[in-house]
Order: sequence, then structure tokens, then C-alpha cells
Amino acid sequence: MTTDTTPAASTNPASAAVGRAGTHDSIEPLLRVTGLTKHFPQFRQTLVKRPDNPVRAVDGVSFHVNRGETLGLVGESGCGKSTAGRTLLRLLEPTAGTIEFQGRDITHVSGDDLRVLRREMQMIFQDPYGSLNPRQTIGSIIAAPFDIQRITPEGGTRKTVQELMARVGLNPEHYNRYPHEFSGGQRQRIGVARAIALQPKLIVCDEPVSALDVSIQAQVVNLLEDIQQEQNLAYVFIAHDLSVVRHIADRVVVMYLGKIMEEADRDELYESPRHPYTHALLSAVPVPDPDKSQRKARILLKGDLPSPQNPPSGCVFRTRCPKAQDRCAAEVPEPIELTPGHRVACHFPEERAVL
Repeated sequence: MTTDTTPAASTNPASAAVGRAGTHDSIEPLLRVTGLTKHFPQFRQTLVKRPDNPVRAVDGVSFHVNRGETLGLVGESGCGKSTAGRTLLRLLEPTAGTIEFQGRDITHVSGDDLRVLRREMQMIFQDPYGSLNPRQTIGSIIAAPFDIQRITPEGGTRKTVQELMARVGLNPEHYNRYPHEFSGGQRQRIGVARAIALQPKLIVCDEPVSALDVSIQAQVVNLLEDIQQEQNLAYVFIAHDLSVVRHIADRVVVMYLGKIMEEADRDELYESPRHPYTHALLSAVPVPDPDKSQRKARILLKGDLPSPQNPPSGCVFRTRCPKAQDRCAAEVPEPIELTPGHRVACHFPEERAVL
């Protein structure tokens, strides 16, 4: 078993000018999601098979991603963020809503049109062990996108794959090795190489570092940032670790029980959160300063996450919200824009100091 000691490749100076600061002023977003809904049908286990309430995994979310931007999608386990990521890539068929990519409605594309679309939209999966076929060599795994898209890269497939391996910090001489011969961090680098093989414009990163050690997390995150600057990539970065999201994201969307609670630029969200759920999430982020850590007030949410099959009426967060009132049970809060780009779905948004 080899160990992941290879540092992430450094940013290419020639392309460093194509940084985040100059890539967010595009008039037309690269990706626009409107009212995206994904429900999973359920059936009662009786003598006669009868339909039951569906599981509302994603329930009418709307957001956009600009070219070269990283959108952080955060929330606790079961909030629907991974399902949203898979649905916008059309790995899952949406129940309702629209998905527009580069101004084109791709909500219901299929067949060859969907296959060609995969050149522009890729995914890095959460599990670096389960996402790689143990019966295939690393070379064939990374070359799979070329085979599926029927593309022969200039210089040959093997040469291109070895260049990709070198780019993500892997030894090109390990081309014929199998996944079990690599560590978790190295396997995730293989997943990154596969995702960038076709030079897509958008990559959905589904908790790509949650299964890795902290030191390896930093290497993989830095690698993703370097590649983003070189290729002007857009990321949808799904995570529950808010400290990682603060490092890599430009904007952050907070989800709870299939709905968006708050959306804002990274700095504004972390410095001036307005939704009670965001307050609770940020209160759980560890603070490296012992003095600040002792002064930091931890917000403990009562109760368990409600079932997405039978969500609460009105605001879905009201059953655990310390500020819930009668209005919260009667009315679904519509997103309101408190400041430019900062939207909150709450009847009683509140500023709270964050250390």
C-alpha cells in the first residue's frame, strides 16, 4: 500500500491571472437552477401496494453558478445537498423545475444529447474507494471519459492519461496499477484526474474530502483550487464541514430538509449570518484560539431532523428553531433579499455576532 505524500501541484504562473476575482462578472451564469425538485415515490407495505407520501429530498431550490466560481452547498446530513448535486448533473431525473446550462434548458435532454453534455459537466464522488472499479487499472479508469465520448486525444490516450496523473500529483509510472494499491488521498486524486480529463466547465464535488485525513484534505483542496485557476472551472462544492467551505467557496448556499435557508457571499455569510439554522451550523465550527473558543456560545438544536416524507408545515425548520412562532407554522417563508446577494428564507431573520 502506497502512502499519499505527494504535495499538490503548484499553480501555473502563466494562468494565475485567470483567478476568481475576474471570473464572476459574467452576465449569463454558467448554470441556473430554478425550482429544482426531486421526490422519491414511496409505497405502503400492505396486501395491496398503495402509494404513500413521497420523500421530498429536494423541494424547490433555486440558485446559479457563474463561470470560474465555487458555490458551496452546505447543511447537515439528510438535507438534500448530494441529491441536488446529482440531479442538476442529470444523474437523477428531476421531478420538477428547470436546469439551464450555458443558457440552454437541459432539464429533459436524453440519449446522445446527454452524453455530449457530459463533456461539460462532471462529478467528483465522495467515496474514493467505492467510486473506482477495483477490476480496472488506474490508466483505464482515467481513460474512460475518452472511450465513452469516442474521443482520441492528441498524442494518444496513454500519454494524455499519464499527463493527467502527473497534474494531480500521481506517478505516471503507476499507470497499470489497481485502486487497492493506493491510499485514500491518492484514490481521490484519481477521481479528480478522471473528472478533468475532458476539460469540463462545471464539476460537482460531492464531499470530496470528507473521507480523508485533515492533512490530506488540505492537499486535495489546494489541488482543486489550482486546477480551477488554470482551466477557469466552476465548482459546486458540497460539504458539511464549514471550515473547508470557507476556504474554497465564493458563495454559500445553506440547505435544510430539501430547501434553501440562506444564500450569500462567503465573507458576508460567515461574518453576518441571518438565519437561525445558519447560526447553529456556524456555532459548531471549531475555533483554533482557546480564548475565543471558551467565549463562543454553542447553539444546540433540539429534537431530530424531521422526516422528508412528512415535513413540517410552514417553515421546515420551525420544529427545531428557538425563534419559532405561530406564523412559522402557518406560512412558508419566501426568500427575501436583505442586502445585494444575501437572501434568507425566514420570517424573523436576526443578526448574530460570530467570533
